[in-house]
Amino acid sequence: MSDQQTASTAIPETATAIVAEQAGGPEVLTTASIAVPQPGPGQALVRIAATGVNFIETYQRSGIYDVGFPFTPGAEFAGTVVAVGDGVTDVAVGDRVATAHGARGYAQYAAVDTDALVPVPDGIDDETAAALPLQGMTAHLLTHATKDVQPGETALVHAGAGGVGLLLIQLLKAAGATVYTTVSTDEKAELAAGAGADEVLRYAGFRDRVRELTDGRGVDVVYDGVGKDTFDDSLASLRVRGLMVLFGAASGPVPPVDPQRLNTGGSLYLTRPTMMHYTTTAEDRRARMADLFALVEEGKLDVRVGARYPLAEAGQAHTDLQARRTTGKVLLVP
Repeated sequence: MSDQQTASTAIPETATAIVAEQAGGPEVLTTASIAVPQPGPGQALVRIAATGVNFIETYQRSGIYDVGFPFTPGAEFAGTVVAVGDGVTDVAVGDRVATAHGARGYAQYAAVDTDALVPVPDGIDDETAAALPLQGMTAHLLTHATKDVQPGETALVHAGAGGVGLLLIQLLKAAGATVYTTVSTDEKAELAAGAGADEVLRYAGFRDRVRELTDGRGVDVVYDGVGKDTFDDSLASLRVRGLMVLFGAASGPVPPVDPQRLNTGGSLYLTRPTMMHYTTTAEDRRARMADLFALVEEGKLDVRVGARYPLAEAGQAHTDLQARRTTGKVLLVP
């Protein structure tokens, strides 16, 4: 690389990363010294300021998803470009950037394809930039694309104090919807109410309570990231021709579903969206993130960072996330 392609501050030869040598529990996430990656053609080297921790990484670490080992998790992070590879024109050294489509982000440095990067405005701090991409774009696509929520509609959001849940509540309220949400503790209830939820429910008996709140009609849409433990009652909470949006499985995968259940439930719709099918181009990713960053800067969207862990404590972050001891976004800070 030429001098113009690298930062003025020296880039070290080695850096710290989290590496799992084999599948297993949180204890397999250990620190290691690795060679700082070199950006290839079309890539940028990012000095990471903060990394988002996401539930999918517990599946990758445990072997539920086949990722290949040794493995360094981390698709979502924010930082500063310190070097670029050949042919790069869309980002420059010194740019602040974020991504939900990176790799090996549990580290101090990562090389990223530049079309996976989004620019971070000056008014957005590094932690917010790292906390927003994956969960923010998920909430955005769920409320703007999976369903284009309209004023006056009703929605049930499970895990309303989680990272996606808090953002979903705010985006649904901004769209003019009435929002019911479920939580497991008093502390989480306060967070969900603070985000704007009209009614905060506990999981036990939520189906009957939703029916009461809607005068027996049911809600227009359910956003369910919990999965196995809530799926049946979520379907039963929908109005005729309502939409069931299953976007996660925090309690485990949902068993196979007989399509006849959708008929008997009221000609229901069921979808299982994933972000990659809604963010297929760099332009789409950047447009969604520009919308989200603008809402943050305007004070219309609050991004809650619920916990910060040093990079070396990645295993503890996974433990707490899986035990549902966290609220909002969980970050690793190098």
